[in-house]
Order: sequence, then C-alpha cells, then structure tokens
Amino acid sequence: MKLTRRLVLKSVGALMASGLLASSGAMAQDAVASYPSKPINFVVPYAAGGPLDTIARLLGEKVQTELKQTVIVENKAGAGGNIGANVVARAQPDGYSLVMGAVAIQAINPWLYKNIPFDPIKDFSPVILVSSVPNVLIVNKDFAGQNNINTLQDLLDYAKANTGKLNYASGGSGSAGHLAGELMKARTGIDAVHVPYGGANPAKLSLLSNQTQFMFDNLASSLPLINEGQVKALAVTTKTATPFLPDTPTMEAAGIEDFDIGTWFGIFTTGGTPDGIINKLNAAYSNAMNDPAVLKQLQTMGSNTKPGTAQEFADFVKSEHTKYKEIVEISGATIN
Repeated sequence: MKLTRRLVLKSVGALMASGLLASSGAMAQDAVASYPSKPINFVVPYAAGGPLDTIARLLGEKVQTELKQTVIVENKAGAGGNIGANVVARAQPDGYSLVMGAVAIQAINPWLYKNIPFDPIKDFSPVILVSSVPNVLIVNKDFAGQNNINTLQDLLDYAKANTGKLNYASGGSGSAGHLAGELMKARTGIDAVHVPYGGANPAKLSLLSNQTQFMFDNLASSLPLINEGQVKALAVTTKTATPFLPDTPTMEAAGIEDFDIGTWFGIFTTGGTPDGIINKLNAAYSNAMNDPAVLKQLQTMGSNTKPGTAQEFADFVKSEHTKYKEIVEISGATIN
C-alpha cells in the first residue's frame, strides 16, 4: 500500500513538474513574442558627453523607431566602467537592461582590478559589436625630426642606442596606451619610462610639449593631430591596417610579431537573456548602425565596423578576455 501511494505521489509530482515546465516554456515564448513591452534602460558606464555616450544616444534614437519602444540612456560612471556594468549584470535577464560594454570592462578590468563584482563572460549576453578602432603609435614631431625617426624601427633603434632617454605617456595605469607601451617593451627589449596621466588629453599635451616622446593613442582622438602634422604616426596597433591612415603600417607589418591592441565597444544585456530577445536586439541595432547619421558618427571615431551576429560578438569577447590576461600581466598594472 505504501509503495503504491509512493508511486502515485511520484506520478503526481512528475505531472506537476511537467506542467510547470510547459507553463514556464510558454511564458518564455510569450515574453520573447511580446518583447519589448516596456521601456528599455541603456546604461553607459562612463561620463556623459564622451564618444560612447554620444553613440549610445544616437543608436537609442534609431532603435526606438525599430522596436517601437522608448530607450532610456543613463550614465553610471565609476571604477573604470565597472559600476555601470554591474547594474546590468545584476538585472533580470529579460532584455530590458542594456550596457555599452567595452574592451576595458569585458577584457582588461577583470585582470586589472583585484576585486571585480561580476563575471565578464557569464554575467553578460553579448548583443552586437558597435565599433572597433585601432590605437596608433605617435611621436613628438620635433623629437622625430631631430632624430630622423620616420618608422617604428627608427624609434626602436633610437631607444636601444639611448637607454633611459625615452619617456612614453598614457592616460593612466592599466589604460590601453599603457598596455601597448609595455607590450612593445616586452616584445622588443627596449627601455622606456611610463608616465601615466589622468586621462588621454593631458597625456597628449605632454607629448606635444616633448615632455614625453611617444604614446599609443586612440585613432579617433589622435587623427586630427596627425593630419595637422603636430605628431607623426609610426604604426597602428591592430592586426589589420586602417583606411583612415592608409600609409601607416600595423605593428606586426613594421616588425613586432603578435601585437594586437585595439579599442572596441559594443552592446550587452544580462547573462541568461533568451536568444529570441537577443536576436531582436541584434537586428534592431544592426539596422540602426546602417543609418547614415550613425555611420557618419562612427566614421568620425575612426571606425569602419560592420554589424555582425550576437554569436560572432560573443566569440570575439571571449578571445579578447583571454588575450588580455597575458598583456595585463606583462604590464604589471593592478588596481585595488
């Protein structure tokens, strides 16, 4: 009798569980079909007015039309982008919380910060890569002219013949410029002193005044200085050259193997968000990125990125996360 009752209870439990699963699956399908049914929050984890903020707001305007729903852009800056990113990492996985993630947040900060409140892979679902821009190695024009430095090899030869005389600027410890400088030192054996500043602008001012002799800077911010002849570009830091500097080789083409440090950013939502919702977001943002106004803005930032799938972006993020572990270790940079 007890055995029979136990079997009955197990059968009832199995039926209830299957019913709950079916109900849960139906609810998930309904959530995807009706998405979006309320405003979407889009977090920019950096200060207002910057390039990521500008493009996020422009994309938000276009996507509102695509999805027929309001996109609210809000800035939550701090801790190198970690504060704003954590808001989305801890949100419900329903596609109503987005963040403009970047190479710093997803690939560099996890190795740079001793304590980080989220898992950059598990806690986020990649939606789409928005922009990928190379950094560029630039030198002070007077320094270059006085020492006949016209190529990367010229700079390396000068460094080897003048130990201790080179200083390079960056926007801060652990920045892309710092990592690129230390990677170049590790790959070539040259000696150069890192001089960190509180941002890219003061770093560039030190370069222009010849307090420092070279730096790795984001292409978008350095391109006007290059075009005006205020600095000389020696190489770009990505594996492929950029059409914005067609006569400037990559670091690898100029002689340093295994050198690939770029600046990228893209849209993420909370980890575990249903694929159907991610695909809707990817399609909407893909269309927005093809809008002439958005294309023009991206081009002013030095980007010629083409929209891709969410899976392509996910694969890219994982590879970047792995790659920067070695680069950060080489730099020796840490932030408590």
